[in-house]
Amino acid sequence: MSRLVHRTSRTVVTVLDPHGAPLADTDVTVAQTRHAFGFGCTGFEFIRRTPGESAPLEDLWLGLFDTATLPFYWRHFEPEPGRIRTEPLRDAARRLTELGVRVKGHPLMWHTLAPRWLLEHSNDEVERLQRDRITREVSDFAGLVDTWDAINEVVIMPVFRAEENAITRLAWEKGRIATIKLAFDTARAANPHATLLLNDFDMSTAYECLIEGVLEAGVRIDALGLQSHMHQGWWGEEKTARVLERFSRFGLPLHFTETTLVSGHLMPPEIDDLNDYQVDSWPSTPEGEARQADELVRHYQLLVEHPAVQTITYWGLGDAGAWLGAPAGLVRADGTPKPSYTALRDLVRGQWWHAPQVLRTDASGRVAVEGWRGDYEVRLGEATSAFVVGDEATSVRLPAAVPAA
Repeated sequence: MSRLVHRTSRTVVTVLDPHGAPLADTDVTVAQTRHAFGFGCTGFEFIRRTPGESAPLEDLWLGLFDTATLPFYWRHFEPEPGRIRTEPLRDAARRLTELGVRVKGHPLMWHTLAPRWLLEHSNDEVERLQRDRITREVSDFAGLVDTWDAINEVVIMPVFRAEENAITRLAWEKGRIATIKLAFDTARAANPHATLLLNDFDMSTAYECLIEGVLEAGVRIDALGLQSHMHQGWWGEEKTARVLERFSRFGLPLHFTETTLVSGHLMPPEIDDLNDYQVDSWPSTPEGEARQADELVRHYQLLVEHPAVQTITYWGLGDAGAWLGAPAGLVRADGTPKPSYTALRDLVRGQWWHAPQVLRTDASGRVAVEGWRGDYEVRLGEATSAFVVGDEATSVRLPAAVPAA
């Protein structure tokens, strides 16, 4: 726990009755409701096809995670010019927010899954349409989605050749830094309070050099997104430590935006582009599930111990529909949890969680609460009030009549 001291805090809470008087010598129940640290997962399952439909594996999702990534892939979001699929995503974002989940949008600008209809336009028109798209989504979802991957995978963007697309063509003409500036400046103007990420899978020095250039150009980046799809095997302690050291030197929060570990056979190491790996079947195995659980816990422990890391997002709760058909989920295709789900839940909602605890206020109505930084509530009878465990003392007023002490 000593290596996690930066994740915890001690806050003195003064509990007040509905009239503002301190509740002295009174037993109250204190419980954590959400971490300040983002324990995230894709929230694609929450996009409902039928009004009132429950999300698949919803209870398992909410039993572990508190931060969701929703897909804003432009090709799907606007399959034809002006035909915008806003409502399903707005409904999902609203529902997640009501459940106390933080929501992130992914991504605002990306060459992959760019609309094919963009190809018929000149680069000047593509830039205008891209700016309009960013402004529209960031403005329309402000208050529901206030964290965005502003631009995704720029290291490869200007030289991407797997599929012809207009965004690569634009990035080739403008250059990487100017393209990044386009995305960030446009999103910042649409929502000055948004948290904007530069996100990439390339952990080489090319990404470091790009970050240096962007910062020197005066572009304000709120956090660096680091992808860690480990279909070829866990990075291990040494590589993870090197990645953390290299990217934390910029003094920006680190978000591990796309994390996966498989519970079946590993992809051969000679595969350069993970998308090139094609198999008819990629089953989860008992041996693979044991390995996945062990390595997932070790990976999360390493990341959480590092003070620069602010969020970890696992890329898919279940095997059903997983990227590349890999057994990368924490839940099998039949809906049953793997050992990795149980192990991670025991860590996040067990060791790293402040379970409900009865505490007694002192003569001034004060009680000290120590635990992981985040959102908490104090409860007395049916009355509850929220507070934050951080660096400062706080007070809470219970909103209804409470029993006498």
